[in-house]
Amino acid sequence: MARPFTILIKPSGPDCNIDCTYCFYSCKHTLFGSGAHRMSRETLDKLIRGYLNLRFPVNVFSWQGGEPTLMGLDFYKNAVHLQKLYSAPDQVVNNTFQTNGILLNRDWCQFLAEQKFLCGISLDGPREYHDFYRKDRQGNGTYDRVLTAIGHCRRNKVEFNILTLLNDRNVNYPDELFDYFTSEDFLYLQFVPCIEKNPDVPSQPAPFSITPRQYGRFLCRFFDRWYDGWTRKMSVRIFDSMLSCLLGRPHTECTFARQCNDYIVIEHNGDAYCCDFYVSPQTHLGNILQTPIEQLAAHPIKQAFSKKKSQIANQCLVCRYLDICRGGCPKDRAVLNGTHKAPSYFCEGYKMFFDHALGRLQSLAIELQKLQKK
Repeated sequence: MARPFTILIKPSGPDCNIDCTYCFYSCKHTLFGSGAHRMSRETLDKLIRGYLNLRFPVNVFSWQGGEPTLMGLDFYKNAVHLQKLYSAPDQVVNNTFQTNGILLNRDWCQFLAEQKFLCGISLDGPREYHDFYRKDRQGNGTYDRVLTAIGHCRRNKVEFNILTLLNDRNVNYPDELFDYFTSEDFLYLQFVPCIEKNPDVPSQPAPFSITPRQYGRFLCRFFDRWYDGWTRKMSVRIFDSMLSCLLGRPHTECTFARQCNDYIVIEHNGDAYCCDFYVSPQTHLGNILQTPIEQLAAHPIKQAFSKKKSQIANQCLVCRYLDICRGGCPKDRAVLNGTHKAPSYFCEGYKMFFDHALGRLQSLAIELQKLQKK
C-alpha cells in the first residue's frame, strides 16, 4: 500500500488575475506555453478517482495556482461531486484553497462554507504594504478587493486564514503587522519569507527579498507579542510547528520536516512534479492520464528528491538546533548557490529566533502536555 500523501493541484496552472512582483510561479508559462491553462474534466476525474481509490483514511486536496478561482465555481462543484462519488464511506476528504481573494463573492463563499473548504487568503498587511507588490494587471492595488472578499468569507462563515509574504516592505514592521492583524481579528496566520534570486545578478537576492537577520528580528518580535497573552488566541504556523515538534509530533510546516515527501504537485494538464518550488523538466514525474498516481508518488525521481532534504551541510550536522530545524527548505539552501547541501539562506535568522524563543516554546509545550493529561 502507498504511503499516505496529499496532492497540491494547480488547475489553472500559472495563470493569475493579478501581477505580484515577487511571484515565483508566473514564469512557468515558459514551461506550459502561452494561452489559458485549464484542467479538463477528464483530468479532474482521473485525478480524484485515482487518489481516492488508494483508500487513505484522510485525503487532502490542496487547490492552488496561479489563481484557482479562475476555473470558475462550477469546476469545484464538479470536483466535490466526484469526491463524493469515488470516496468510501469511511474516508475523510478535506479541501484547502489558496487564493488572492479577488473573485470571491457571496456565491463562492456560500459554496466554500457548505463544503467546508479551508481557505487561505493572501494579505501582506495594511494597505501600504499589501498594495506595493500585489497589484492587478492594470497596476492598481488589490487591498480593498481582498478586504471585501474577507467580508464575504466572514458573513458566510468560511473558515479562512491569512498568508503573508514577508518582503522588504513589511518585514521591518512586526509590531505594526501584529497590531493590524489583531485589530482586524485575523488570528490564523502564516508567514512566508521571501527569497528569490536577482535575474540580473543570480548570485544576489532579488530586491524584494529579505535578509536572514530581518527575518530573525521579525520572528523574535512577533513571537514576543504573541507570547504576551495571545498563545491561546492566535495561531501562527511556524510557532505551531515548533510546538508540535517539541511535543514529539511531526512538524506541521514542511520547511522543518525530515524529508520532502508529504505531497506531489498536479498541474492543469495532469503533469506531476515533486514540489511547487521545483516544477521543472528535471522533477517531472509523469502524467496522471498515463500513469497511476501512486506510481507517480513513488517515482525514483520523487524518492531521490525527498532524500535531498536530509543531505545537509556539515555545519548543520553539528548545530544544536538540528533536531528542530533539519536544515530548512532545500529551495532556501540552493536559491543563491545552486546546491541543497548548503546551509539555508535563512540559517542566521532561524538561529536568532531559536536562541530567543525556544525556551519559552518548551515551557508552552510542557503546559500543553499537562493540559492533555487532565
